[in-house]
Formats: sequence, structure tokens, C-alpha cells
Amino acid sequence: MRYKLTLEYDGTNILGWQRQLDGPSVQEYLETVLETLSGIHTEVAAAGRTDAGVHALGQVAHIDFDTHMEPWKIRDAFNANLRQLQAPVVVLNVEPVSSDFHARFSAVGRGYIYRILNRRAPSVLLQNRVWWVPVELDVDKMRQGASYLIGHHDFTSFRAAACQAKSPVKTLDKLDIDQQADEIIFTAEAKSFLHHQVRNMVGTLKLVGEGKLQPEDIKSILDARNRSSAGATAPACGLYLTKVIY
Repeated sequence: MRYKLTLEYDGTNILGWQRQLDGPSVQEYLETVLETLSGIHTEVAAAGRTDAGVHALGQVAHIDFDTHMEPWKIRDAFNANLRQLQAPVVVLNVEPVSSDFHARFSAVGRGYIYRILNRRAPSVLLQNRVWWVPVELDVDKMRQGASYLIGHHDFTSFRAAACQAKSPVKTLDKLDIDQQADEIIFTAEAKSFLHHQVRNMVGTLKLVGEGKLQPEDIKSILDARNRSSAGATAPACGLYLTKVIY
């Protein structure tokens, strides 16, 4: 039987989704628990890899598990074992799906948020949860700059050098920027994203907010198709995978 798992995790002290040789990962934690429950090693596939330090509120994975347990019991069994491992991972929901469902290839959309704390004082409670930027940012100008990124473009300027995507051309469906008290929240949605695309867009728009770039410079950066023309990559700690759409 194939099951769809919806996951929440804190990426601060793990090396991202994918299993690594030099430290813990979300995939390793889940596969360890699944082996405990089933007695055999089975690979767990996710909707997408997240980097070290990146969090998830709605990551999706799928497992093949021969069991008579009810889905809610599978969820609770996973969470009990994850607590024993002291894993910063929680299974929010488990549901049976058809055998042709694939967490990655069946997805038709993905959503992320990026959080900036924009105030002079740092935060103790939000450490490793936001990017602290003490210089005041102009949200209206950042919104103007973000408008150039919406739509179907070659996003080479916002693509990591290690990106394995076959093409840099993507369609960005949404890039909203909202201010809530001291926080500036970016909401990005697309069918799929390039490696570091959201973090590179945020890092560049932050320069617009500081006045180091003008909003219209974003179009020139996009047209340049050159990673060196854009801003630095925003820190991983502010990024959250919020949902995967099927």
C-alpha cells in the first residue's frame, strides 16, 4: 500500500531532506522509522529536496508500507519513533493513495514563504527562524521589483551553480510581499523552482528595499541571464516549504 505523508520539520540542525553521510537528514529519520515498523529498508521519496537550515510546514513524501494499521495509527507510530530519535520532524497526516502517486512527479505546484525580521534589535525567540535585517527596507519598492519576476522567464540569474534542473526556464505564478509588524513575508508559488531560486530572489529584492538597486533593475538582472548580476543568496533559516499541490 502506498501512503502520502505530510510533514513538518525544523531544518536548523539537519542537513536538509536528502540522506547524507556526514549528518542527519529528514529522509534518514523517516527511513529509520519505517525500517523499525516494517522490518525492511524502504526508500522514502519527497516532493522536493530542501537544503540544510530550510524548514517545512507542508512537505510531502510517500512510502510503500505493507500494514493493516489505520492511517492515523501509522502517523502516531511514526511520531512516537521520531520523538525517541529526538528528530525535529513530525508527521502531520497520513493518507492512502494510488500506486501511481509520486510525491515529486505527481505534484503540480509548490509554495514557499520567506521571513525577514526587519528591525534594529535581533530576536532571541526567532533565532534560526527568520533572516534578521536591521536596516529599514522599503516594502513598496520591493513589491515593484518583484512584479518583474512574475510569469514565464529564464531564471538563470537566480539559479544556483549546482542546480540540476534541465532548463532554467520556469513560470513563477506568485510572488507576494506582505508586512506584518516587524516581519516582511515573501510568498512564492510555482509548479517547480530552481535550486536556491527563492532565496536568490529574496536576496536581490532585499537590495531594492535598501535602495542599492532600483525596482526596474530586476528586469535587467533577469534579462542578463547571469547569476553574478543578482544579489547574494538569502540565508536558509528564513525559508519554509509551506505546501505541495496535487
